[in-house]
Amino acid sequence: MGQPTKLPVIAVVAFDQISPFHLAVPCVVFGEAHPGAPRFDLRVCAAEVGTLRTTVGFGVTVAHGLAALRTAELIIVPSWRDPAERPPEALLKALGAAHRRGAKIVGLCLGAFVLAEAGLLKGRSATTHWSSAAEFARRFPDVRVDADVLYVDEGDVVTSAGTAAGIDCCLHLLRQQYGVAAANTVARRLVVPPHRQGGQSQYIEQPLPATTRDSRLSGLLDEVLATLPLAHSVDSLAATANMSRRTFTRHFRQLTGSTVHQWLLSQRLARAQHLLESTDQLVGQVAELSGFGSAVALRQHFHIAFGVSPRAWRQTFAGG
Repeated sequence: MGQPTKLPVIAVVAFDQISPFHLAVPCVVFGEAHPGAPRFDLRVCAAEVGTLRTTVGFGVTVAHGLAALRTAELIIVPSWRDPAERPPEALLKALGAAHRRGAKIVGLCLGAFVLAEAGLLKGRSATTHWSSAAEFARRFPDVRVDADVLYVDEGDVVTSAGTAAGIDCCLHLLRQQYGVAAANTVARRLVVPPHRQGGQSQYIEQPLPATTRDSRLSGLLDEVLATLPLAHSVDSLAATANMSRRTFTRHFRQLTGSTVHQWLLSQRLARAQHLLESTDQLVGQVAELSGFGSAVALRQHFHIAFGVSPRAWRQTFAGG
């Protein structure tokens, strides 16, 4: 009888106060037996000893320590509990050693902070959850941050955007190493798309700044929101506010943090998003009601902002 085939070793780094969902993502993709898909030797490990607490109150017992990182071909850090907290030195050193011997290191969501602290992202591109992207860029100026994409593959290091984007990243890793059929098989089992279009900018809310409620321009902005289909301009709004163009532009930027054009575009996109999600209006009607004027203009701006078409947006968020 021949020797049993040795399964590829994948290590997932758990830690105290881990989100169960974040831990489950790589485990369900690589750790469960999916008929027709490759099998792996998945080992959940931790720098801490004893039972790990999760963010929702129950505990997790981990069988492996950081020694599991010495032989793993793929190491996944599924998130991190606090971007402001430096991970344990033992973990950072173990990740560095694994990377030097050729292991692929993956940071899902806030796990990108762990990879950056370990020095694995210097001079590289990376992503993380959109809500922490600015802090990441400030803390690690030698890393090129792309806050829009779902994941960034730099070959030996990979990072993903927040939460469910970890599934996209893990399916990408599976597809890259074992082919489209393997990734599609697992995606079907998980009832998720094998590849999502667009980036995490689709999920960033674009609210009206709260400070507008107390601003001298609050009434004007409310009026603009109520009349988005009209052809507003800097000059027309400045005249309505009884200000010079220069003064109005300065006040507007101080209030909203953007130019009139940028603000109008973001509000029109937000209106189009809402209409696509909550109504069955045709794309041309949505374009008129949100101030884009034509379906062509709406599609162009929508694709630039979110990487998908209005129709794809509706299918994703409204199920239509």
